[in-house]
Amino acid sequence: MTLTEIFQARVKSGALKEDAAQYEALNLFEDLHKQIAVPGPSRRGFKGLLSRKNPAPSKGLYLYGGVGRGKSMLMDLFYDASPAQNKRRVHFHAFMQEIHEGMHKARQSKVSDALEPVAAAVIKTSELLCFDEMQITDITDAMIVGRLFEKLFDAGVVIVTTSNRHPDDLYKDGLNRNLFLPFIALIKERLTVYNLDSETDHRLNRLQAHRTYFTPLSEAAEMAIQRVWSDLVGLPPRPLTLTHKQREIVLPAYHGGVALASFHDLCGQPLGPGDFLMIAQNIRVLILKDIPRLDRTNNNEAKRFVTLIDALYEARVKLIASAATEPELLYEEGRGAFEFERTASRLREMQSADWGKE
Repeated sequence: MTLTEIFQARVKSGALKEDAAQYEALNLFEDLHKQIAVPGPSRRGFKGLLSRKNPAPSKGLYLYGGVGRGKSMLMDLFYDASPAQNKRRVHFHAFMQEIHEGMHKARQSKVSDALEPVAAAVIKTSELLCFDEMQITDITDAMIVGRLFEKLFDAGVVIVTTSNRHPDDLYKDGLNRNLFLPFIALIKERLTVYNLDSETDHRLNRLQAHRTYFTPLSEAAEMAIQRVWSDLVGLPPRPLTLTHKQREIVLPAYHGGVALASFHDLCGQPLGPGDFLMIAQNIRVLILKDIPRLDRTNNNEAKRFVTLIDALYEARVKLIASAATEPELLYEEGRGAFEFERTASRLREMQSADWGKE
């Protein structure tokens, strides 16, 4: 089946809705799918580059647009159907953390260029790389990503990525951004840049069909949370590991900007404001379950919860939650009870139907 036929079958089944903008973007994926499927000698590496019989390296795709437009869904459809033997789909931030860790190990072996062996390892195992949510917020990423991608492109690795930003807006106002500009030029040269300019925020429409706050904690609340996850994502959960100051932050379930975690997963761990900011920067929807009553006995967890909500609020991350009681009653006594009034107010505001809409 072609990608278009797969897409149309899902529309017919009710799993997807008709969207003209998605159909247009699907044509780009269809063309790339056909290029990768061309039989013959290796399309990449030195052998591929030297053979005149091989087609030119496939031009990848940079798909950007607002939240909920279907970017990740289309990329996943393409990825699942791709005939590439060595392919990988990964959150961009997690990928860059792997690169940094690999370079750290390479430096210990006294190599002259720590990026060389790391890039070689990626090239050896990757014919197709699909990145979810490309964004550059870290200067260390900004300083190496251009050299890394140049090596991947030169080796014939096909890259497909989604982003909420046009390439020109990557690392906007970042430190020493002038050094980053060649990477933007490289992206526009080696990837087809396409704006998925759909008028429909499919995720928001699905969220509007759901409540966003479930109480009390019960089997019914747990089932409701799982239904929200299934409706928004519809895929088995995969963990996402973020790294901040050499500390790992694990979101147990993640896909396409949607994360699912328990109160204990985030607030029961020794995480700080920078960690919660990192989470807020890398997700668009957080499904947070099992928020307990807060008091003197769990004051540390309560303080982390306040910090988490502040980070989500400032980043306008959509919050779906299950809790022991209503926001105003979560923290009735304890050292932080008075300050929690602001958090309760924010929790109420974040329940509005259009919260998080761009």
